[in-house]
Amino acid sequence: MSGHPYEVLAAQRFLPVLRNADADEAVRATTALLAAGCRAVELTTSTPGWAGAVARTAGLADAHGRPALIGVGTVTTAAQARAALDAGAAFLVSPYPAPEVREVAARREAVFVEGGFTPAEIAAAVRASGAAKVFPAHVGGPGFVRSLRAVLPDAVLIPTGGIRPDEVPDWIAAGATAVGIGSGLPSDPDALAAVFTRSRPARPAGPGRGGPGDRGRTGPCSAAPEPRP
Repeated sequence: MSGHPYEVLAAQRFLPVLRNADADEAVRATTALLAAGCRAVELTTSTPGWAGAVARTAGLADAHGRPALIGVGTVTTAAQARAALDAGAAFLVSPYPAPEVREVAARREAVFVEGGFTPAEIAAAVRASGAAKVFPAHVGGPGFVRSLRAVLPDAVLIPTGGIRPDEVPDWIAAGATAVGIGSGLPSDPDALAAVFTRSRPARPAGPGRGGPGDRGRTGPCSAAPEPRP
């Protein structure tokens, strides 16, 4: 069972992006997501005290006992990148091209999903790390991701911005590896688990969509852990 963020996101299909009023709220929301079966969660630097929230959740596990992967989004400066990694972040995400964050990530050998909107920005991010955050995704819609997939067949593409939870299958079908969701997630535990279940994609596997080899994995956050080789 791989713990690399790209493979986890490819299996999970759904990346919750949390923007909370304070660190305590972020910790509660993250804990609820992990209990629902999610393994990868993105906190953001827009949350006051975000670094403390990362430190408090980085050592947690999901409902299946797998180590949580707590990422940090809206990372746009070298100082934020260093603080996130020092707090235990498993990956970094920026909303747009951020060369200084890329430099820190390269120096620390950290996973960095750089944001972009134009094909050139997205291709540059993929060239640097194999992945890109497509933002704001709602402007181009699933058709834009489908066009990107045609020219970046092996890329990890994570559209984010203005996407509702019930729209996730459409984006996965268009070629997204995973979809970032910043709002619309229910607070009720059973309803939360149901959202992840509905995110199952209904389209053939392909390069860049399900991790190395894809291995037919199409399960949601609540999927059972893979057997160990």
